[in-house]
Amino acid sequence: MADVVQTTYGKVRGTARDGVTAFLGIPYAAPPFGPNRFQAPRPPEPWDGVRDAFEYGPTAPKPGYPKVFASLLPDPEIPGDDCLNLNVWTPRVPDGSGPDDAGLPVMVWIHGGAFRNGSGAVPVYSGHTFARDGVVCVTINYRLGVEGFAHLPGAPLNRGLLDQIAALEWVRDNIAAFGGDPARVTVFGESAGAMSVTTLLSLDLGLFHRAIAQSGAGSIAQDPDDALLVVKEMAARLGVEPTAEGFAALDPAAIIPVQNAVATEVAALPDPGRWGATTAAGGMALTPVLDGELIARRPEDAIAAGAGRDVDLLIGYTTEEFRLFLMPTGIAAALTDELVGAVTAGMGVPPDLPAAYRAHHPDMAPGELMAAIITDSLFRIPAHRAAAGHTASGGRTWMYEFAWRSPNQDLGACHALELGFVFDNLTAEGQGLTGPNPPQGLADRMHRAWTRFAAEGDPGWQPYDPEARPVMVFDAPGDEIVPDPHSLDRKLWD
Repeated sequence: MADVVQTTYGKVRGTARDGVTAFLGIPYAAPPFGPNRFQAPRPPEPWDGVRDAFEYGPTAPKPGYPKVFASLLPDPEIPGDDCLNLNVWTPRVPDGSGPDDAGLPVMVWIHGGAFRNGSGAVPVYSGHTFARDGVVCVTINYRLGVEGFAHLPGAPLNRGLLDQIAALEWVRDNIAAFGGDPARVTVFGESAGAMSVTTLLSLDLGLFHRAIAQSGAGSIAQDPDDALLVVKEMAARLGVEPTAEGFAALDPAAIIPVQNAVATEVAALPDPGRWGATTAAGGMALTPVLDGELIARRPEDAIAAGAGRDVDLLIGYTTEEFRLFLMPTGIAAALTDELVGAVTAGMGVPPDLPAAYRAHHPDMAPGELMAAIITDSLFRIPAHRAAAGHTASGGRTWMYEFAWRSPNQDLGACHALELGFVFDNLTAEGQGLTGPNPPQGLADRMHRAWTRFAAEGDPGWQPYDPEARPVMVFDAPGDEIVPDPHSLDRKLWD
């Protein structure tokens, strides 16, 4: 079997297994260091001969996850400067033969990790299963943390998003050589990856035709002044000027501990007086910034005004997203209703909502109550707003909820739990979220829906409409369409 493909910048050689050929660590942009540091992505240097694409490429500089999450969220670190790379899995052998004569649907995965962790090399993100089922799957790296998202005067903003756009341009220009159809590209992502997906959707780039946003919608975007507050705090702790030139004097490894400390403080106490309202609302220190050029307004507002109306959208959430951040850490056990009110107020939750949630859920412990409120604030309600806006502007929209509850560490149906099911990779290394013996039938159904959406533009259930609000609820042993699930809580946000 031929395993060499000609790309724009040179030939790459992949490895074949069980009818799928994988090409790993292909550079789509130049290393973002030296003269390229804090700049928009630049094309990679072409190479002569054939480049072996047998192993994942370097990952972007990032901190490790806290110890409590290390077994739940594996995050490999691969050293090297050439971190703007991507991976391709295809069922089409490069000599042109394959399952059919037409180009195959393409899915491009944007990983999550709060815009400061993650990579395309996380084991559960292997695209082998999608390629097995007739889809060309691509996973990408992009710059994280300060390197990708800090508002540094003297440097272009939203560098991590610019990396994602460069990767999608590479897909447009090269994916046909791997058997993919550049006119049938679905971009999908989870958490910060889903926030990236909805942001990209709002930009009308014409680089993809379908979009899937898992546990992240269009409400996250920092005001420039708020983003500068974060940068100034980091710069003061590092002893440099809060500019691109000041940060460029430091190695990325020297920045990361301070970046991590500030990010932890923002998440633990999202104080709008200290960090700005738009930073506190998301509980993340570094996110896409409203720069007035690439991102002129919040993605959900742009989508409601018609941006991305030609792109089919599948959007959803897990039932108990925020339990991931409260239960295994022990934070939930230390909370009181008073603390719940203080933290949620800092995140911009209306002050009367905690009491209303308490009335709806009188038996919930304070930690469970806070998980429910922030799940809605950050994930469920923004997803419904994005779905309603996209539908009202003429876009085709579907909604889902992932409700299966993990038996592990009281996680419930927490954030990121659906990943192994979507990728049909329940046995991937480090799948600590699911606990033992997760339901394979649920993975079969969910993976099939994602594949069908990419191939046909229809995941297999009725589209969203703002009156009935149908949501496909994935659970074991079976799934069902539920009109307006959790409607009592949802209406509190109207």
